[in-house]
Amino acid sequence: MTEAVIHPWGVAAGYLMTLIPLGVIYWYKLPMMGQALLAMVRMTIQLVFVGLYLQVVFRLNNFWLNLLWLVVMVAVADGSILKGCGLKIRVMATEIFIALLVGVAIPLIVFVGVVLSCPNVLDARLMIPIAGMILGNCMRADIVGIRTFYQSLAGSQRILEYRLGQSASLSEATRPFVIQALQQAMTPTVATMATFGLVSLPGMMTGVILGGNDPMTAIQYQIAIMLSIFTGTSITVTLGIRLSARRAFNAYGIPDKSIFA
Repeated sequence: MTEAVIHPWGVAAGYLMTLIPLGVIYWYKLPMMGQALLAMVRMTIQLVFVGLYLQVVFRLNNFWLNLLWLVVMVAVADGSILKGCGLKIRVMATEIFIALLVGVAIPLIVFVGVVLSCPNVLDARLMIPIAGMILGNCMRADIVGIRTFYQSLAGSQRILEYRLGQSASLSEATRPFVIQALQQAMTPTVATMATFGLVSLPGMMTGVILGGNDPMTAIQYQIAIMLSIFTGTSITVTLGIRLSARRAFNAYGIPDKSIFA
């Protein structure tokens, strides 16, 4: 079997290929040329830095260093979610961090410890890429779900007040908004699972095949990671909404505007 190897000139060809989207941006005068160029530069610098760092992490494979990297990943995702939702970091950071940590830890432990039967759940070569895939999807789902929840509340203040006035608890009054937010957040993952294999070959499956494994092994990996992502997404969005909502309302059940950035 031919091994897939990327040479420096191949990476250079990839950069040259971006002249096509940059040409589209220039031709149609889209106001995003600077943003696109900056994104490409940042991506390159960040990935090179991470690649060099991970070489050290993989070589040492130290429990505490691996755990620190996981915490840093969750913290960065925490800040991105709050920024994307327009919420103040200093007010909501702890709640979203807990939701992310729990939502990533449960499927990560099952995937590495049970599916892969690895006794060391925090083994660097397994934990970091698996946690990254789960966390990345959870972050996108959280932004959609939490933002939908608070935007729906802001646009339906009278409905919320009416329900509270009818002796409903805050949890009962906000339940329809939670349902709407969860549906918005989880629908993309459900739709993606429904089309895998027919519309596209997913990332992990492609990576495993390029790594020299047979397609059936790759399929088993992909099924496991998608179930992990689905589980993590449901946990992080639900906990994120529930935990943040404890800080989002005053004593009268009215949304506190001070939580918004």
